[in-house]
Amino acid sequence: MPETITTNKPLTIALSKGRILDDTLPLLKHADLVPNENVKTTRKLMVDGPLLKTKSGSTRIRFLIIRAADVCTYVEQGAADIGIVGRDILLEHKPDVYEPLDLKIGVCRLCVCGPKALVEKGRLKEGSRIKVATKYDQLAEQYFRDHGIQAEIIHLYGSMELAPLVGMAERIVDVVETGGTLKANGLIEETTLYDISSRLIVNPASFATRKAIIQPIIETLREAVALNSAANTTS
Repeated sequence: MPETITTNKPLTIALSKGRILDDTLPLLKHADLVPNENVKTTRKLMVDGPLLKTKSGSTRIRFLIIRAADVCTYVEQGAADIGIVGRDILLEHKPDVYEPLDLKIGVCRLCVCGPKALVEKGRLKEGSRIKVATKYDQLAEQYFRDHGIQAEIIHLYGSMELAPLVGMAERIVDVVETGGTLKANGLIEETTLYDISSRLIVNPASFATRKAIIQPIIETLREAVALNSAANTTS
């Protein structure tokens, strides 16, 4: 029997607060997924969206506006059916979610960085000990372990660039977009660990039970990504 979608169970989409929200909204608009309120200014954490129609019925869309680091958890736990989050978060936390689409927004890179004078001395030797400031504990520890370096991880939530300036760490692992903040604080990139962009993620159970509405959203967003990429190429 075909799936019946009713309006009393909204399809919930978790959006990341911050800089990628600006790039997310045009993609959502292309898919007719426009929030009923300005999600960049509202103080609400949950905002209603449109009534989306499909071949098998219709359902209300709602949006959660939450910290990027929490999007994976909401989707993995089923509190949200779909989410948009950076690849850096996915790599760090490895949630049990589907990742059907690279949205090609929020493009940056995850790098090991350090004070210019230290980095220019050359790579750390195997067996070295080092203090590393980051919010990517797992990825940083894995990188240095793979290179035979004993790293003491100092977890910070932001302003990583400050840690080497005050002598708290010799390296940081953080996302870099333009490198302007690094340069302003006397730091340079040592190596790139991963290229990062924002991804569409889906709760596996939601995809199994609500595929009739989720799959068209994925395909419409795929079209939006292609159009956006083409526009950026010609501009």
